[in-house]
Amino acid sequence: MNIKAHTDLSRLCVHTITTKPWDIATAARHYAAAGIKGITVWRDALEGRDIRQTGNMLREEGLSIVSLCRGGFFPAKEKAKRKLAIDDNRKAIEEAVALGAPLIVLVCGADPGQSLEDSRQQIRDGIAAVLDDASAAGVKLAIEPLHPMYADTRSAINTLAQANDMAEALRSPLVGVAVDVYHLWWDPALEQEIARCGENSHLFAFHICDWKSPTTDMLLDRGLMGEGCIPIRKIRSWVEATGFSGFNEVEIFSIKYWQEDQSAFLEKIVTAYREHA
Repeated sequence: MNIKAHTDLSRLCVHTITTKPWDIATAARHYAAAGIKGITVWRDALEGRDIRQTGNMLREEGLSIVSLCRGGFFPAKEKAKRKLAIDDNRKAIEEAVALGAPLIVLVCGADPGQSLEDSRQQIRDGIAAVLDDASAAGVKLAIEPLHPMYADTRSAINTLAQANDMAEALRSPLVGVAVDVYHLWWDPALEQEIARCGENSHLFAFHICDWKSPTTDMLLDRGLMGEGCIPIRKIRSWVEATGFSGFNEVEIFSIKYWQEDQSAFLEKIVTAYREHA
């Protein structure tokens, strides 16, 4: 598939965490003014706000609410902590309904005090425990595999194959996967696993940024598209070959960019999206 540069912003979504210094109202106003059409809301941006009114505000700005980030963090050695995580995911589903978000992205979690196998089983059990709530709410859940460097505490799901296995095992049209190029670009099986997502119609989200080399911080030094070594456009071609026609979501954690003027940073995002995504 010949994938060309973007000529419009109709499928561009920006995560609120990307422009973290802005409150959500400021972010929405600037995104809309820049011609961006989608927003993914991180739960911290909703603290102290009326969530239903916030959702209305975003739609009034002309923004599609793509997803809510994040649920997950199911594993724990202690049963009481696992219950708290399930309760928090039920709360996230309620927040998604109030906001008007059709999808929750799951950062699944891990506990370094137990085996990865135990953590994976607890992730599966945790998702299964909230499926009835998600079904009643009409909210989808996307398992996001994270880079193996996060396997200690952030996620025991580290490849797209593992995420696909779990989504298929749970046998629900509400459970799928989120593909984030930052976490998966290195995987030699990525093309075939993205195709597998398409075969099962469970590719729910596509996140983009770049991997800077050298990277100075494994969490907080993500790059703008075109600033690193990820073949973003090639991966997008694999994603779109599945029939995926959703948003391309810019998710950048960066101390460097959070310290910049956010209006200038947003201009850089739009330019990088047009030229490299």
